[in-house]
Amino acid sequence: MMDKIALDKRNIGLNFGPAGEASMLFWAPYARKVEIEVNGKTRIPLVKKVRGYWQAVLDGVKPGDLYSVVLNGKTRYPDPATPLQADGVHKASTAFDFSTLRKDSQWKGIPLEKLIIYELHVGTFTPAGTFDAIHDKLPYLKELGINAVEIMPVAQFPGERNWGYDGVLPFAVQHSYGGAEGLAGLVEACHNHGIAVILDVVYNHMGPEGNYLEKFGPYFTGKYKTPWGKAINFDDEYSDEVRRFFIENALMWFRDFNIDGLRLDAVHAIKDMGPKHFLKELKEYTALLNKQTGKNHFLIGECDLNDVKYINPVDQCGYGLNSQWCDEFHHALHALLTGERNGYYADFGDLDLFVKSLNQAYVYDGNYSAHRKKYFGTKTKGQPGHRFVVFSQNHDQVGNRMLGERLSQLLDFETLKLAATTMFFNPFIPMLFMGEEYGEENPFLFFVHHGDEHLVEMTQKGRKREFRDFYKKGSPPDPQAEETFIRSKLDWDFEKDPKKKSMLAFYKKLIGLRKNHPLMANMKREKFKARRVEGHEAISLLFQDERGLLMGILNFSENPLEISLPEFAGKQPEVLLNSSASQWGGENNHEQHKLKKQSSGELLAELAPKSALILAG
Repeated sequence: MMDKIALDKRNIGLNFGPAGEASMLFWAPYARKVEIEVNGKTRIPLVKKVRGYWQAVLDGVKPGDLYSVVLNGKTRYPDPATPLQADGVHKASTAFDFSTLRKDSQWKGIPLEKLIIYELHVGTFTPAGTFDAIHDKLPYLKELGINAVEIMPVAQFPGERNWGYDGVLPFAVQHSYGGAEGLAGLVEACHNHGIAVILDVVYNHMGPEGNYLEKFGPYFTGKYKTPWGKAINFDDEYSDEVRRFFIENALMWFRDFNIDGLRLDAVHAIKDMGPKHFLKELKEYTALLNKQTGKNHFLIGECDLNDVKYINPVDQCGYGLNSQWCDEFHHALHALLTGERNGYYADFGDLDLFVKSLNQAYVYDGNYSAHRKKYFGTKTKGQPGHRFVVFSQNHDQVGNRMLGERLSQLLDFETLKLAATTMFFNPFIPMLFMGEEYGEENPFLFFVHHGDEHLVEMTQKGRKREFRDFYKKGSPPDPQAEETFIRSKLDWDFEKDPKKKSMLAFYKKLIGLRKNHPLMANMKREKFKARRVEGHEAISLLFQDERGLLMGILNFSENPLEISLPEFAGKQPEVLLNSSASQWGGENNHEQHKLKKQSSGELLAELAPKSALILAG
């Protein structure tokens, strides 16, 4: 019963069969007695089975009934595997029938290498902050060129506002967003618009409030220390059932909600020294599900170890993740553009380091990191470009700043366009953070809505302590205050702002080139080369195969640049994009860079300061 996880249906928690009959499978290896209390009245005992599982048919229980798990005849808890938690993280769960979510969808997904990802937070993406409200924005995203949305975590958290990384009921969909039915409806609507859905999930820790998992069994282990306390138990005693819990969770998102992919938060904090790493097992089950359904579910990891074992195929001793966030692309670009050198940015800021990231993804791939004070990273040779997701902004890099400033508050208009160009002219998967496409100026701040006053105070003090060296810029906004959350919402009223409209049009052009130009749409890493333009703060990007030649020139300096183009000798290249042209709000007031042909036949390109040029020939 417990040795192999079934792919075709959910097995743990409360579930309804084909005839509407309810059953319960619950893991509590230390309990002497387990009961289900229904609607605050009837108690139904569970029968103890092998390896700490308890099971029973729940006669008379129907969808919508409230139920709690009662341990040893005393304390009531919500079901840790409930998909619906309508009254906060401490109260009773709601019986839910998954068959109401299942739809006959012909959607098969989008190839990973074709993704243009848009990361969003449900609560701040729209004024209403719900799944249903996102429906109205799908035509906008479609017109922008987005074909995948990445939704920050929706697992039930305390209160009504949170980034999502304080979730404590990993199967439950945040009720204030619209719950399970709201999420399923959004996924269906996205697919109808040709947009894949990636869900951010957290398998490395649980939030601090409403986390009752340890009451039921050894879900955590003291073998390892993490920033959040005890690690989730993936390799200690009883770990088989904990692994099952989270694999069941992933399969639920894929099978029952039609989610295309999962973004796995901080996989380096998943502590597992067992013979088969949890991520490898998760990949194996994902592959089995894909084989059974013919769909294309995938896994993207966030990892700061620069270790290709996470993305190497399983048959090459890897964990088999399909892709990973490439933070070092962001760090190298951010430090270069802003001049910031605090914290981990101390390892970056040099133009050559960004060139290396464009070529190798990792900047630190076995070389010495002064910030870490050690040699760090592994080589990425042989890894295809779609193994890496790149970005100039994301929720972490914006929201973990004291004042939550976006790049629009740190850089001028021309430099923002230069940054955008770097994201799309490379062989990696590009990802936008909501609002960057029009230069959103509202911050994205850190916010919570805890009910525990002591936890609120600790969070407030912790935030102040973290930024004590930055007080000359102000003090961190109160994360518990509703105003902090409201300030983080996107401002969609930008139609009268010519620069925002120009920025949006510029992003549409870039995304259109990336998706539709035959060379940009099929840019293979082995045919791509970035190099520094000798003697200049500029980078040349070259992609060439049997179909033709594509060249990008990025001028990071404050001065105009003239560069020779020997690659186009005897040709007249087509100007695909000029970031400083007036049609994109450029200040040099001409429609394209001047291409000058010398008497020798040599072609020269003139670039404005802080600008980008893309040529094809």
